[in-house]
Amino acid sequence: MMLVPVDAVGKRVSCGGERATVRYFGPVPPTAGLWLGVEWDSPDRGKHDGSHEGVQYFTCRHPTGGSFVRPAKVSFGVDYLTAVRQAYKIDSEEVLSEEISISRKKLNFESLPSVLLSRSDVSGSGADGQIRTTTPNVEWLDLSGTLLSCWEDVATISQQLDRLEGLQLSYNRLRLPPDPSALRHAFSALRVLVLNGCQLTWPQILECAPMWPQLEDLCVEENNITELQRPEGLLQSLKSLSLSSNPLVQDSVLSLSALPRLEQLNLSKTGLSVIQFEDAAPGSHTAMYAALKNLNLDHNNITEWFVVNELAKLPSLVRLSCRGNKLVSGDGNPKTANQMLIAKLEQLVVLNGCEIHADDRRGAELDYIKMFGEEWLKAGGRSQPSPQFVCEHPRYQALISKYGAPEEGELKKPEPFALKNQLLKITFVFPDDANRKPLEKKLPASMVVQKVKGLLYRLLKVPAADLRLTYTSPKMVGTEFEIDSDLKTLQFYSIEDGDQVLVRWS
Repeated sequence: MMLVPVDAVGKRVSCGGERATVRYFGPVPPTAGLWLGVEWDSPDRGKHDGSHEGVQYFTCRHPTGGSFVRPAKVSFGVDYLTAVRQAYKIDSEEVLSEEISISRKKLNFESLPSVLLSRSDVSGSGADGQIRTTTPNVEWLDLSGTLLSCWEDVATISQQLDRLEGLQLSYNRLRLPPDPSALRHAFSALRVLVLNGCQLTWPQILECAPMWPQLEDLCVEENNITELQRPEGLLQSLKSLSLSSNPLVQDSVLSLSALPRLEQLNLSKTGLSVIQFEDAAPGSHTAMYAALKNLNLDHNNITEWFVVNELAKLPSLVRLSCRGNKLVSGDGNPKTANQMLIAKLEQLVVLNGCEIHADDRRGAELDYIKMFGEEWLKAGGRSQPSPQFVCEHPRYQALISKYGAPEEGELKKPEPFALKNQLLKITFVFPDDANRKPLEKKLPASMVVQKVKGLLYRLLKVPAADLRLTYTSPKMVGTEFEIDSDLKTLQFYSIEDGDQVLVRWS
């Protein structure tokens, strides 16, 4: 019979390959015997909200997140060293067949610099002190998606790893400790911490922060983070923070400026449309985010160019990524929009992963002068441009000082982007079908993905719903970008002339 821990409620269990938290242990009349009431990590796995025949035995976040299971069907996990041996075991048949190297036969855990136990059934540390003698040199530990129940369980492992600098704890459900600062010693050397998909709020993260006195890199993607409170006196050594894929309250983003050493910030897929630094006038620097060098705003709802003017106020910003937003130039050409970004952001050296060379910058700035020259003249540019023009184009006067005022004949009239220039030469490739040759097509940048799939359906006879598209660019070799919305245009995804679209289907 399966032995159930005395303190079973709150423990993490594995059942049929799924993770759950025990919320109840006891009888469920009229059935005989004892049951575990569990709340599944994936609510689709459950059947009810913790009630049976009108009696509420436990509660769940989701109305179908709960089930009753027999104790014999679950695993309460194994200790750390058992999991290490299971993960790095040597199959006896391999040894007998002598198809394995001598070094592998004598695998020495003491030399391991990293231990990867993702999705293992680790639930605790095991016998006192054995981790320190068995895996003493571990610097990186991956415990994502395990059966650890609380931060105290993590601490009993980490406090025996004196060299531990990086810890991956994503997709766990860890109860918060009553006194986080009491566990500070267990994470004293920790520099990198990953807590993606842990159902954490920002106040909970700040509550835990005293545990991590030396933390420099924190990744908390796909959590329940909405409003960001100021981290007063906390996380002061933090240099890199990723909040990607959290539904942020955008007005609260400025709270993070209380992190004095923050150099890298990822706010992609957070629903942002506006960032404003009201402490600084157009063309001057904000006192906020003084150390911020690298900002990721990919796949947000930024549509207004004044937001770019606000980003120009960041005194140290040199790298910006803002793919998948709706910043559109007057002519509708994505390349023109990129030129405007370069011209507006004087210190930028990398845009969307591509280095900005001196010639690129010069060309972008000269084009910007011509693009808005007529508007500048109408705003009284030759004497003193209007406050509104200065507000919309804070760098324009500086660019004129650098290159000289535009001549009448140089001015670019805002004209609709000619259709022939909007046609993109795209190569479709089929990585899962080795016999199918690449296909080259010229398509308008304004074409929606749905119509592209319709075209592919006619060519491939594969239903559009089964098609999955990604694309690669020669500017970013080795990186594949998702095309995940049928209603967006090719232009929205910043697909350019010469890019490859990879076509897969189920």
